[in-house]
This record gives sequence, C-alpha cells and structure tokens, in this order.
Amino acid sequence: MIPYTPQAYKLLHEGSIALAEVEANGMRVDMDYLERTIRKTHRRVQRMEAGIKGTDVYRAWHRTFGGKMKLGSREQLKTVLFKVLKIDKPDGMDSMDETSLNLLNHPFVKDWLAIEKLKKTSSTYLVGIQRQVVDGLVHPFFPLHTTRTYRGSSSDPNFQNIPIRVPETGRLVRRAFIPRKGRQVGEMDIKGNEVRFAACYHKDPRMIEYICDESKDMHRDMAMECFLLPQDQVNKGTRSTTKSLFVFAQFYGDWYIDCAKRLWEAIELDKLTTADGVPIKKHLAGKGIVRLGNLDPKREPLPGSFEGHIKAVERNFWKKRFPVYDKWKRTWVDAYRSKGYIQTLTGFVCQGYMKKNEIINYGIQGSAFHGLLWSLTRLIRYEMRKRRMKTLIVGQIHDSIVSDIVPEERDDYIMLCRDVVTRQLREEWPWLIVPMDVEMEIAGIDEPWANKKAII
Repeated sequence: MIPYTPQAYKLLHEGSIALAEVEANGMRVDMDYLERTIRKTHRRVQRMEAGIKGTDVYRAWHRTFGGKMKLGSREQLKTVLFKVLKIDKPDGMDSMDETSLNLLNHPFVKDWLAIEKLKKTSSTYLVGIQRQVVDGLVHPFFPLHTTRTYRGSSSDPNFQNIPIRVPETGRLVRRAFIPRKGRQVGEMDIKGNEVRFAACYHKDPRMIEYICDESKDMHRDMAMECFLLPQDQVNKGTRSTTKSLFVFAQFYGDWYIDCAKRLWEAIELDKLTTADGVPIKKHLAGKGIVRLGNLDPKREPLPGSFEGHIKAVERNFWKKRFPVYDKWKRTWVDAYRSKGYIQTLTGFVCQGYMKKNEIINYGIQGSAFHGLLWSLTRLIRYEMRKRRMKTLIVGQIHDSIVSDIVPEERDDYIMLCRDVVTRQLREEWPWLIVPMDVEMEIAGIDEPWANKKAII
C-alpha cells in the first residue's frame, strides 16, 4: 500500500490520528451481562453435547476413534459420516464447511453445527471481549497498515468481526456493548458504499441509474431473476439473501457454481418463502427446477437444475444488465498486466503479484473505506471539535461509524454525519460521480448496541 499523492499521505496521517482518538475513547461493556452470558452459553453447550451422545452417529464416532475422539474435528466427522456410516453426499458437497454440511440436512449434523457455533460465540467473541476489558471499557485497535485490500482492520478485540449473518449470534454479542451512562449507541452506515465507489471506476450507466433512482432496486430485481419471482412476491428474506450471496458475490469475482450452491443452501437454512408464504423450493419446482445440479465446472449443468438456472442469470447479469462494468473489469486487469500496478482514485498504488479478483477489488474496496476514513476524520478532527460536542466516536466497521451519543446532541450529530458524507466528501473528491447517502440506527438511552433502530 503506497500513498502516491500528498492527499493520500494526508489521509493516512490524519486518519491515524483520528483512529487513535477512537481507540482512546473505547466502548463500554456490560460486564455482568457478559459474565452471565458466558456461563449460560457454556451450560447450553454441555446440555447440547449430552443430547447428541445417544445418537447413532456419536456412537459410531466413539467406536471409530475411542480416546482420540475430538468432537470438534471436522476431519473425524467426515470419516464417520462418509466412510463408517456411508451416508450419501448430496450434489455440490465438496468440503466440510458450514455451507456444505448444511446440504446434508442431517439431524446430527445440524445439532453439531449449532454446538460449534455456540462454542465459537463464547470463545472467540464473548470471552475474547472479556479479556480486553479495562475499567469497564474495551479499546480496540484500528491500524491502517495491515490490510492489502486497503480496508480498515481491527484487533484486541476485533471490533469488525462481530457476526451479522446469524442474527441470534450478532445480537448475543452486541448486547454486551452499552453506552456511557445517560447516552445512546448509534451506528451511521454509508449506504451502498462499495457499490457507489465502484460506479466511479466502471461508470456503468445502468448501475448509476440504480444508485440515483430510488424507485429502482437492484437487489429486488436480482431476487426476481434468481428465484423466478414476480415483483410482488419478493420479500425481505429473498432480497437480502440474493444481495449477499449473488449480487455482491458476483461483484467480488465469484461465479455461478458457488453462487448456486450457497443460494440453494440458504433456501433451507433461512427458510425462504415467497411473499405469500410458499417455500421457495416448492415455488422453483413449479418452474421446473427440482435439484441443485452436479456443480462440476467440466460438465454442462444438468437440465432442470438450479445450477443451470443461475449460470444463465450470471450471463445475463454481466452481458446484458451491466456490460460496461464487465468490459471495465477486463480493461482494468489488462492495464495491471501491462504496467504491474493499479492506481486508485484516492491516490494510492497497489503493486506486486495480484490475482484477477484482487486486481478488480482492491481499488474499489480501498477507496470505499477511504471515503469512510475521510468522513470519520472530518467529524472528529474538525466538525465535532469545532462545535465542542461531547458525543464520542468509539468504533468503525468498514462502512460504518459507531458512536456514543449525548442525547441532547443527537439530532445535530445526525445532520452533521449526513452533511459530511453527502456534501463535504463529494466536494473533497469531485470524481465521486454519484450521490452519497447515509443510514443511521440508534438505541435508546442506556440501551445496548443490539437494540439499535433505524432513524434515517
């Protein structure tokens, strides 16, 4: 990561100072809740482990490995399931990760995954936070020099690693973070940050239209295509799943085989239905799609497979919906191969060996984070200081800023965040050719971070 221009160096220099202030502020932790929840989670894990000991799979596992049995070992579980019990592998299962294991739809595997998830929640998140508490506060570090993608990072504890994909886990962990007495936790998110910055690189008119016209919804439209739904049958679940597992996956360089596998698994895991409540798999069966497919890149997708359908959706996505974006990706990669580096719009140079997806993504992801960094720095070092505000910024998560808000300053702070992101940032960087927007979620006075509700 090389600051190529004086403006880029200034961004890193002032950003480091601002983030040092964020680290010093720290975020308050509800220690009673944390300790109580760690104990409850431990007891729950013990009960769940006792519950699976009477199953055929557990007994086969114990017979096979005896004293060397490790209940958390995925390799041992693989041996027991497919070599000892000879359970058939479903289409598309090529590993022992959570996505693949969910394809088995096996009661023991579901319970085993739930146990492992709870263990990770306790050891990685809850206990990890508890270790870092000093006088009721945690002070995560936010270094700017450790990530090749240009995005921000965090450690001790990793403030950016709190899960959001699993709502139960995310709420369990966020419940531990509370404001200083008499204050409110707020989170300001730059809406569609990476999509907006990507548009400044590829300048695809269809994408810019999606960004600028609030009546249009890219994620809704792609949910309609992926699940063959009319517009009035797209709901929050199908839209959200398509957004993360197809749209952003495609933007980051994934392909139809992985997208099909994860979408198919999510239909069961997230219990996706149409707006009228019809299970998505039943709906797709009515459209002639009855199986996932073989997921073999060396073979054509099977007729009537979800894999074949998603392959067609992917082709349409790039060749018809976003052809300018598609052409830019090829041009951008060719330019890197010719010069040996890429230069970002925010004034940095990425060089050295990079894979195709890294070439495409580094500039976009880095620039998007730099937009957040500039906004955070502007708020802390200029706007809030000038107004002598007592509200504190206590964390950042890639596209969002977490704050400890004084209630009397709440409305002023919200307006200030909006002004900095939507007006001042664009004035600083005229190459931002699309409007910026923010979303704000705030919890009640003295309520935990988990209780945040949308304000704007």
